[in-house]
Amino acid sequence: MTPRPPASGYRGRFAPSPTGPLHQGSLIAALASYLDARAHAGQWLVRIEDIDGPRSVPGAAEDILETLAAYGMCSDAPPIWQSNRSAAYQAAFDALLASGRVYPCACTRREINDALLRTDAGHARHTTLAYSGTCRAGLHGRPARAWRLRVPADVDAAAADQPPADPRIRFRDRWQGDRVQDLAREVGDFALKRADGLWAYQLAVVVDDAYSGITDIVRGADLLDSTPRQIYLQRCLGLPTPRYLHVPVLTRADGEKLSKQHGAQALSRAPESRLRALGEAARFLGLAVEAPDQPRFFRDAIAAWRAQVVLRGMPPSNAAT
Repeated sequence: MTPRPPASGYRGRFAPSPTGPLHQGSLIAALASYLDARAHAGQWLVRIEDIDGPRSVPGAAEDILETLAAYGMCSDAPPIWQSNRSAAYQAAFDALLASGRVYPCACTRREINDALLRTDAGHARHTTLAYSGTCRAGLHGRPARAWRLRVPADVDAAAADQPPADPRIRFRDRWQGDRVQDLAREVGDFALKRADGLWAYQLAVVVDDAYSGITDIVRGADLLDSTPRQIYLQRCLGLPTPRYLHVPVLTRADGEKLSKQHGAQALSRAPESRLRALGEAARFLGLAVEAPDQPRFFRDAIAAWRAQVVLRGMPPSNAAT
C-alpha cells in the first residue's frame, strides 16, 4: 500500500531501472524529483522499473536503494517493483482489448523501417520508429509478434468521444514549456506488449503512476518524447494525467546522454564524495547551493527550488540546457 496523500495533495516519484548503479546523471533526476516533492510539502516515492528482466542486473536494485539512502533520499513508502505488477498490466491491457483499441502485429523492426523508407515517412527518433499501421487490417496468416494500441488520426476526439478536433497531443511542461506532438504522424500505433512477451514501458509506467496516485512526474528530458503516448494512454484508460517537468540530462563530451551503458561511473557513498556530487547536481539544475553537510544542503536546496521553480513557475536561468 502507498501512504495517504499529504495535505498538499502532491505525490512524486523516482523510477530507476536496475541495469547498474546510480551515476551522476541519474542523481540529477533523483534530486530534481526529490526537491520538487519536498518543496511542495509532498511525498516522494521510489519505483524499481525492473519489468525488463533480461536487462536487469542482479543486486542493482538493492544497490540503488542503498545509494539513495546514503545520499539522504528515502522513499516515503516501500518501493514498488514492476516485476510484481504483471497482473495490473494484464488488467489494463484486457480493458483496452475489450474496447477494440488493441490489435496484434506481425511486423519486425526492419519491416517497419523499410515501409517508412518506401513511403518517405522515416525520420530519426531516439528509440521508436513511427508505425504505419500495416497490421491494422489483420495478420494475413502471419504469427503475432506484438500488440499495438490504435492511435486515431484525431486522438483527442477518440479518447473523449467528441467530434473531430485538433489531432495533436498538447501539454505544458513545467520546465520545457508548451509541447505538442502529432501522435498519429510522428509515432503511430505503439506497442503495449513486445515481441519478446514483455510489457512495454509505456503501459507499465501509466498503470503504475495511477496506482501510486502520482500527481507530478519529474524526470529527465530524454523521456519528454514519451509523454504524449502516456497522456493518450491515460485518456484511453480513464486515468488522471499528472503534471510533468523534464529537466535537462547530463551528456558526455560527444553529446550523448551519460548512461550506464556508456560507462558512467557509479556514485561513491563516501561522505565527502556525496556532498560534492549533490552540489554538482544542484548546480547543473541551476541552484546555487553551498553547504557544509547533507542536512544543510537539502534545507538550502529545497528552499532554492521552491523559490526558483515552484513559486516562479520556470527553471532557474542558470540551469543547464
